[in-house]
Amino acid sequence: MGRLVTKGFVPPVYPYERLDPFRSVAAALPVGAVDCSVGTPCDPPPEFVVRTLASSRTERAYPSSIGSPAYRQAAAAWMARRFGVDIDPDAQVAACIGTKEFVASLPRYLKLRRPDRDTVLYPAVSYPSYAMGAALAGCRAVPVAVDEHFRIDLGSIERRDAERALCLWVNSPGNPAGALDDLAAAAAWGRDNDVLVASDECYAEFTWDGQPRTILEHGTDGVLAVHSLSKRSNMAGVRAGFYAGDAELVHYLRECRKHAGCMVPGPVQAAAVAAWSDQDHVVAQAARYRRRLDLLAEIAVVAGSNAELPGGAFYLWAPAPGGDAWSFAEMLARRAGLIVSPGEFYCVDPDAAGPLDPHAFVRIAAVQPDDRLELALKRLRAANHH
Repeated sequence: MGRLVTKGFVPPVYPYERLDPFRSVAAALPVGAVDCSVGTPCDPPPEFVVRTLASSRTERAYPSSIGSPAYRQAAAAWMARRFGVDIDPDAQVAACIGTKEFVASLPRYLKLRRPDRDTVLYPAVSYPSYAMGAALAGCRAVPVAVDEHFRIDLGSIERRDAERALCLWVNSPGNPAGALDDLAAAAAWGRDNDVLVASDECYAEFTWDGQPRTILEHGTDGVLAVHSLSKRSNMAGVRAGFYAGDAELVHYLRECRKHAGCMVPGPVQAAAVAAWSDQDHVVAQAARYRRRLDLLAEIAVVAGSNAELPGGAFYLWAPAPGGDAWSFAEMLARRAGLIVSPGEFYCVDPDAAGPLDPHAFVRIAAVQPDDRLELALKRLRAANHH
């Protein structure tokens, strides 16, 4: 059989695989690497949630694609308690398999709904899946500049791009810089331009400056909020999330996703109900992340970087001494066994990013236990003394 010749889209190397050489260097140190490159929670989910996962007895039947009534009610009740917003669980909420698959698949469904449009707007410094979702749908991915605090600059969006836009992604608190966007302004921009605004709020529970926020506080017309248990409840491995907002759009996406077979497994739905219903474990987790961010800030100072604590999320966005993020990442791996992500992973086009070059930063995730972060700090101090 002859080889298939690829003439179209070629998937890029997954960014974090590019760090494997650094992982090898760090792993050779006594007690191994301290990997803070990927935002994978290291702490256990609540025991009562795990027990629910194992005892739901929902394994036999196909689960509801939109989420069981209990799942949607638990999500809506959490939104009411946490943000003071009232959404209808029967019409304005639906389940998704974590939120990464929703982020990556949304443009495909929107393009079918509005074939006259072909553009996805997203923050120029952000989670790579916003742009990748556009690419996988055959759409234009157009970065929107951010300001000197890495907040999205709505005023920089060109009219011709707005007119072609299927959606605008916002992410607040943001990944990688932890910035807090003006969600009221984003919702208003979307309504003024007839563009869906999709607000990725997966880090909302870890908002350090003020109270957690959602775009739904500013009405539901023309907007969606996207939430997940991956970060909130240390449940990245079970893949449970939801989207909520504009009733007409939620209905459309529900129907599309039913046909695509998008279903959160039944045991996961049962566990998610338990997780959304409890806040105590989240309060404890937020305290851990806040403490670890302080540790990471200390590490950054010892490494020669003056990093500011974020407004939210659990990442330290640290400027690289001399502006060379890859050299800084290599030094941290070699001296401290610490694996971090160069800012290049979060910005395809630095010329479109705004006043600061994101390629001159590294992202450090607070996803290792305190003793591992203290080990990295100890190694770095020892290396500096030699």
